[in-house]
Amino acid sequence: MAGGLLVAGTTSDAGKSVVTAGICRWLSRKGVSVAPFKAQNMSLNSFVTRDGAEIGRAQAMQAAAAGVEPSALMNPVLLKPGSDRTSQVVLLGRPVGELSARGYHQGRQEALLGTVTECLEELRRTHDAVICEGAGSPAEINLRRTDIVNMGIARAASLPVVVVGDIDRGGVFASFFGTTALLSREDQRHVAGYLVNKFRGDVSLLQPGLDMLHGLTGRPALGVLPYAHGLGIDEEDGLRVSLRGAVRESVVAPPHGREVLRVAVAAVPLMSNFTDVDALAAEPGVVVRFVDRPEELTDADLVVLPGTRGTVRALAWLRERGLADAVAERAALGRPVLGICGGFQMLADSIEDEVESRAGLVDGLGLLPVRVRFAADKTLARPAGEALGEPVEGYEIHHGVAELYGSYTPFLDGCRVGSVWGTHWHGSLESDGFRRAFLRRVAADAGRDFVPAPDTSFAALREAQLDRLGDLIEEHADTDALLRLIEDGVPPGLPFLPPGAP
Repeated sequence: MAGGLLVAGTTSDAGKSVVTAGICRWLSRKGVSVAPFKAQNMSLNSFVTRDGAEIGRAQAMQAAAAGVEPSALMNPVLLKPGSDRTSQVVLLGRPVGELSARGYHQGRQEALLGTVTECLEELRRTHDAVICEGAGSPAEINLRRTDIVNMGIARAASLPVVVVGDIDRGGVFASFFGTTALLSREDQRHVAGYLVNKFRGDVSLLQPGLDMLHGLTGRPALGVLPYAHGLGIDEEDGLRVSLRGAVRESVVAPPHGREVLRVAVAAVPLMSNFTDVDALAAEPGVVVRFVDRPEELTDADLVVLPGTRGTVRALAWLRERGLADAVAERAALGRPVLGICGGFQMLADSIEDEVESRAGLVDGLGLLPVRVRFAADKTLARPAGEALGEPVEGYEIHHGVAELYGSYTPFLDGCRVGSVWGTHWHGSLESDGFRRAFLRRVAADAGRDFVPAPDTSFAALREAQLDRLGDLIEEHADTDALLRLIEDGVPPGLPFLPPGAP
């Protein structure tokens, strides 16, 4: 086949990641060798490949949907925001420096087009099809000159483009039309059709609008995907999830024991890898919510301090909001607290940071006998070991180096003192036996009659979720039309919609 397709969106969060994963799973089930690709990703939610490269977690999950091993080729450029104006640039899995948004868009980004096209071509040489994901909207005309992730890569690689629109937000027809009409004549030639996402109700009532859209643009609707709860794979933006107050839209199953276990996750600034708590939310009877006030910790059986791209900033935020005192009070009472990566660093006695915040020596929460020093080189690793008598795997992404001293119980790469636990390992709770053992300890310390279900497989739940995404494409998209686009490329003769970009 040796084909490809770009999934663009009318907006951020229109469903590009989900649709890309769904197409990958559908093709994989048909026996097609398929790989995902996103030229440039902006996310604090990242993953480490087996060869130690850092990529967006969304691309790692799309690779799982495709049944292939994640690779830096699938996400050659990753931007990790450190503030409203600057980001760490990760190129081919390795950090290469910090840049302002202006500095990136006015120089560095355009120079990377050759690199990302080479990565895409390598994937196309080794796979039957590559399903590419755009970013934001292709109609961001202020950024078009330096674009390497939407129409820039579509034109460079001669890819047909399917535009996804979230009808749940309203205005989807105007968004489809306006997105197309704001593109230049050359860019419009690649836009081959539209895909409606998150539709609720009777599709027949939508059909007249789809027919009119086809008449106005000369491009068909390639499917109407229904609204479905709990289908989001690892999102790029933790902020939206944290403010929602719940993990995804997952349904909380009845507890296996007599009581539920309540988990409160501090919604710290620049939160990274918030997906660490997904495995907890998947356990029957475990209720996970994101919080930002000390009173919300009162009834929590476990408090999680998650990873963050700004450890010192997050620590100051905890103190400003009174959460630091609330966590210290919990620890004094023997109530469980878990710190992961940046959260682990916040639990330390001291933090010396001349790299991330450049704040110098800062007092930590002092709940674990640890001194943290930020190193210029980033640790990227896929460790494995044993904890609480169970095998466990994880991945590490951090500049902070932890020095343990005094009296403590070892825990993964970190330590435990009383009911306070700390580790740099992301993803450890996805190891089923270890997660159950940890929850039994938490329930005992919290005085809850909670029993982990003996048969919850997080990997199996992930696979079932990806299968549901594949089902959405197979059952609700025009798969014959999608195959033609992937095999044959950009359809000839697509009409121009004025005014077009200048």
